[in-house]
Amino acid sequence: MFYQIPSFLLDVIVGLLGGACLLRLYMQYHRVPFGNPLGRFVFAVTDWIVLPLRRIVPSVKRWDLASGVAAWLLVLVKFVLLGLLLGGLGRWTILPLISLIGLLQLAVSGLTALLIVYAILSWVPSASSMLHDLIARLAEPLVRPLRRVIPPVGGVDLSALVAIVLLQVGAIILGSMMGSVFTLGR
Repeated sequence: MFYQIPSFLLDVIVGLLGGACLLRLYMQYHRVPFGNPLGRFVFAVTDWIVLPLRRIVPSVKRWDLASGVAAWLLVLVKFVLLGLLLGGLGRWTILPLISLIGLLQLAVSGLTALLIVYAILSWVPSASSMLHDLIARLAEPLVRPLRRVIPPVGGVDLSALVAIVLLQVGAIILGSMMGSVFTLGR
């Protein structure tokens, strides 16, 4: 219990803040306008960490690397705090790699959630058109390549489901990699 509660709270805090940083990176890459309520929320939650990082981490083409580095730093701090809570960091040299895998896991979780919302909104005709357009603009780059390969079945587009399954396979692989890296750290 002494470890589980702080671990859960750190997961929630880093999941929200790091996820917002990753969403900021993703929205900027796809040139999604930030004038909507979600965009304003993302800016409000992430400006405190992204704006100072922009002074030292430049953008590369459409990639806002400061947002990615901010998310990675948040995950790194989470693992440092959890390591200290357990009584030591073990081999601290593996922390950057563990944090990178944790960041990828966070990205997979965020994309999965995005696709679930996208699939649900496709079945709800009364959904807000602004919300539907925003989610579609973020989800379409993930499902468009699958639509070219997977035809609709009985008029139902299964591309979002296939994308979710592929993301979950990626999550399993990342979980296995995380376990292997932790084994190296002992």
